[in-house]
Amino acid sequence: MPVTIIVGGQWGDEGKGKIVDILSAEADAVARYQGGANAGHTILIEDKQYVLHLIPSGILRDNTSCYIGNGVVVDPDAFLSEVEFLNSEGIDVEGRLFISNNAHLVTPLHILSDKTSESGSNKIGTTLRGIGPAYTDKVSRVGIRAVELLNQDVFKSKLLNNYELLGRHFTGGNGDLPPFNDIFDSYWASASKLIPYLSDVTAQLQELILRGDNLLLEGAQGTYLDVDHGTYPYVTSSNPSAGSACSGVGIGPTKIDRVITVFKAYTTRVGLGPFPTELEDEIGDLIRETGFEFGATTGRERRCGWFDIPFAVRAIGINGTSDIALTKLDVLDGLEEIMLCVGYKLNGEKIDYFPRSIEEMESVVPIYESVPGWKTELKRFSSYSELPDKTKNYISILEDYLKTPIKMISVDPRREKIILR
Repeated sequence: MPVTIIVGGQWGDEGKGKIVDILSAEADAVARYQGGANAGHTILIEDKQYVLHLIPSGILRDNTSCYIGNGVVVDPDAFLSEVEFLNSEGIDVEGRLFISNNAHLVTPLHILSDKTSESGSNKIGTTLRGIGPAYTDKVSRVGIRAVELLNQDVFKSKLLNNYELLGRHFTGGNGDLPPFNDIFDSYWASASKLIPYLSDVTAQLQELILRGDNLLLEGAQGTYLDVDHGTYPYVTSSNPSAGSACSGVGIGPTKIDRVITVFKAYTTRVGLGPFPTELEDEIGDLIRETGFEFGATTGRERRCGWFDIPFAVRAIGINGTSDIALTKLDVLDGLEEIMLCVGYKLNGEKIDYFPRSIEEMESVVPIYESVPGWKTELKRFSSYSELPDKTKNYISILEDYLKTPIKMISVDPRREKIILR
């Protein structure tokens, strides 16, 4: 490998969990580098579905160690719930699951702040998991890092400071909040259970790299939810793009060997924001139902649309993509005709640049190229040579436009249904 980044090329939900799970078979370790419990990675193994929000997908491989990096914000309840679920499924995490000392914690105050801010007219459609407020506190330098759990007095003092800061935003001050001691007692009871998992993850990963072990760096969400490169302000509060992987775990960029960008064979997004190729018709409904496009974290319906070439090209450039994993190709099985967005018009004129603002992106009209569908059940095939010619044609057209090889093709949600080229 030895150090590979897995990143989403669209608005998240591209199927990164399955790709990480597959590559974990040859990985010694998987590390998550950003995001929080607002992400959901779904893996299907022998008809058993596993949905993970914080713990890296590699935990499903018995011999793979998993790390939650300093760039992640950790909700203790969400983390412990996943550990309990994994243990109930016979998956032992002891001695192979670690949380960075420098990872910031999501507190009940963050969740309350999130719900309050999303109740107004300026809501952006967050998952209400407290992720944005946790990152806000981190950047404001009042956040609480996991290492503070090692000193209860320091931890309590920092949480009290955040309690008082949040109270200033309420009409009645702290009087509008639950009593502090109630919040602290409940939160400490769960958060303190993270202590056995705390570790110097940066040092561990650097040692692993020096040994020449195989490491996967796993991102959450996707490129266009990146706070810098996404459809701002309808973005997440961190940087899912590949550039943040190094800072999110504490290794240098010269150690990266490969960047796999994951794309669906069509496009989806959850929540508000522009979506040039969105299908608000029966084809969009068919794709949603066939692809079971509902959020793994929120259960919300995903908006569905055609594959967007200009979007994908830009994502490839942002991430320094070496190769592509194409997922959910089988969802298009029943279509007679498949459309590809190959450019945009703005005010009736074709533009040769990427939309410069959210207003332009909301106003562009896609230019489509028609590709014939294959009308064949792809999950029956296990090699590229077996695929129908029309399917190969679709893949070839994508590669020509994207100028990047498609090396992995998923034709069914199950782990074993992957075609490697």
